[in-house]
Amino acid sequence: MLFPYTYVPHSMEKMQGFIDFIFLDVWCKAPGAGPFGLHLFNANPELQEVVTAFHYSDAQGANFFNGHVQNIHGLFAALPPAQIGQLQAWYHGNNNLEQACANNPASLLARYADLDALAPELGQQLATFFKGLYSQSLLGLKALRDKIGDIDDHYQAFVKANATGKCPFCGLSDLFGEYHSKREAYDHYLPKALYPFNSINFRNLVPACHHCNSSYKGSKDSAYTPKDPCSKQVRRKLFYPFAPHPWHVEVQVSLHSSAHENLQPNDITLDFGPPEFAEQIDTWKGVYGIEERYRAKLCGEDARDWLEQALTQQRWHDESQGAKGRPASAYLQEIAEYAHERPWANANFLKYGFLQACAATGMFQAASRSLRAPQSEIATRGSV
Repeated sequence: MLFPYTYVPHSMEKMQGFIDFIFLDVWCKAPGAGPFGLHLFNANPELQEVVTAFHYSDAQGANFFNGHVQNIHGLFAALPPAQIGQLQAWYHGNNNLEQACANNPASLLARYADLDALAPELGQQLATFFKGLYSQSLLGLKALRDKIGDIDDHYQAFVKANATGKCPFCGLSDLFGEYHSKREAYDHYLPKALYPFNSINFRNLVPACHHCNSSYKGSKDSAYTPKDPCSKQVRRKLFYPFAPHPWHVEVQVSLHSSAHENLQPNDITLDFGPPEFAEQIDTWKGVYGIEERYRAKLCGEDARDWLEQALTQQRWHDESQGAKGRPASAYLQEIAEYAHERPWANANFLKYGFLQACAATGMFQAASRSLRAPQSEIATRGSV
């Protein structure tokens, strides 16, 4: 992740508060609490109003919500204290996204496979419930929407506070913004297909471009390494999307060919830093296909145009004896300033690295020598 988002408080957070209450104060207290009933929500009047309205509704989302809350309550009622304690620890761990991303060993992280191993029937019910929470058929119901607000309103507040307009997971794609009638999908940073309890936690919901969200990340397990030949996985660090202190990912480009008109992915080496974020950077690169995508960008028309702009400036400078254009060194300095001040606009962070690499291969010097060569020499070169 090239840069973190600013977290935006919103009334939609109430939904996570409702789920906290259901899990910790209704389900985990089910043993010995007697039969399920609306009285169990007395301590949370707003949630009680919602479940009461759902009780008298025939909407699919209302039946889904209340039905699962009641069924899961019955399954919790039969659990011993040790299993209740384990589920509570997993619930807190999965919802502490900052510690989960830091791979803090004190913060437990559970997947649905862990729930299935603990209590298979309960695991299946929890999977259906939490995977179905992030659904317009539920979130769009008036009784709930009146309490928590609307996700489209959250998106508008979010893009106003995060106004770069670029996807922070790649730095290449534009995001729908304040003046669009559409919005980006929210990605479940820890995938809801794999991780219970946090599917409606807005610290686990991050707008991402379609390429990052769907084409590359999908349901990859971002918190674990891919399976090795022995099917073993290990926990790993990943960038926390709402980190309070920004970081700066460095991208250095090296080219192994000066044939810029026919540059191939294998001609490009990408190095990333700084070293203190090496593990997070490796996770980010693997999950979002960063190296493949950056190489493809540098082999495409945008990069050819970046180079052509620089060569054109130098050609004008050489042909006019300095009256027009700029030498390559001056142009690169200007791009360096853009990359420092506005790295994500126009992919300046990648543009500068690419042009630096072009300079290192001697492309600008070769172009300048070609312009200064006598016409007879140029003709001779062309006939070889």
